[in-house]
Amino acid sequence: MIYKYALKPIFFKFDPEEVHDHITSMGIFLSKYTITKKLTRFFFKYSNPILEQKILDINFKNPIGLSAGFDKNAELTNILEDVGFGFEEVGSITGEYCSGNQKPRLWRLKKSKSLAVYYGLKNDGCEAISKRLQNKKFKIPIGISIAKTNCKETTDTDKAIEDYFKAYKAFINIGDYFTINISCPNAYGGQPFTDSKKLESLMTKIISISRVKPIFLKVSPDLNKQEIDEVINVAEKFKIDGFICTNLTKNRNNKNIKDENVPEVGGLSGKVVDTMSDDLIRYIYKKTTGKFVIMGVGGVFSAEDAYRKIKAGASLIQLITGMIFEGPQVISEINLGLVKLLKADGYKNISEAIGKE
Repeated sequence: MIYKYALKPIFFKFDPEEVHDHITSMGIFLSKYTITKKLTRFFFKYSNPILEQKILDINFKNPIGLSAGFDKNAELTNILEDVGFGFEEVGSITGEYCSGNQKPRLWRLKKSKSLAVYYGLKNDGCEAISKRLQNKKFKIPIGISIAKTNCKETTDTDKAIEDYFKAYKAFINIGDYFTINISCPNAYGGQPFTDSKKLESLMTKIISISRVKPIFLKVSPDLNKQEIDEVINVAEKFKIDGFICTNLTKNRNNKNIKDENVPEVGGLSGKVVDTMSDDLIRYIYKKTTGKFVIMGVGGVFSAEDAYRKIKAGASLIQLITGMIFEGPQVISEINLGLVKLLKADGYKNISEAIGKE
């Protein structure tokens, strides 16, 4: 109630990127002291054994994670467990430092309950971020999302592959899983690795060194079924562990867009991509008979949203926009709501509900 009726109206009067930066600074401050971490945990954290899963030998206390795109430089890993998250994905992190696209590059679509995002992979680069995380112990699973540096040079396929590989090598011994982000809608040169031949070349390079942890592919909601099938074929060939469904959409012909002035640039998150995410989760899960682990992201604002994705085939859920519109307490609200929904359907563990649409 405090967030919805007091803080949110104030936050929404200011530039969204400035608010994001201030929230990040606040999170860093809270993570520094035992007392502030305990207070955060007291107000926000909720847990229940029914939500616990072991997936790909990784223990998840609950299925709700922070999606890549919020903690770009991995500065919040010490506080997110206290907020209630079951895991976090940092980045996307690129081979080189990237300042991102020119401002403004973040807009709120209030009627659509969405964001227009044009950051362009802003991050400190793999060397600086891996140095920050080296020898650090995490209380929740940490995913490392990597992408190619947003610059003209990486439009060359070979250079782009080397850029991905540089970031991959920097985090071989850091974190619990990798996400190969092949679907950023805001990078120079588009999304070349949604092409199956180029994706094969990329994955050949990635697995040229021993795999020590699971690998996911983050896919676009704008791909057609033939393109998705080709990506699935590559994933099967290289024994990829799972998919993240989905990234942002660039499609402006979307019935869920309710705002009149939508920026021409950038990808759209939140409720605009909700059904697109659900459809892709359902399609991949059914087509592959559940052989891949799927993380569902896009339009998760409530327990019902998360549960719908789980029953469509997602084992884990990620969010950002729902937290921005609803407040940080929404993580535990979703987890609490999931417990009620699972018990109402007679399930003893959340894993029993996956794909049971």
